[in-house]
Amino acid sequence: MELTGVAQKLADFKIWLDQIAVICLSEEFQRLRAELESFYKRSDPAGASVKAFADALYTFLSEAEESAARPAG
Repeated sequence: MELTGVAQKLADFKIWLDQIAVICLSEEFQRLRAELESFYKRSDPAGASVKAFADALYTFLSEAEESAARPAG
């Protein structure tokens, strides 16, 4: 059964969200987020948590994208 355009986009979105959830629950992500938050609190305590989370997530997503783009071998 082939999915329609909207259904395919929703299915792709769910896969993407699942990948993000796995990243965010990993110990490595939590360590990086905590390290960045500690660093950011020195200059902007109010925005440190959100910025650290966003930057850590961006780092992990970028690494996953680079990994997927590399040829196998």
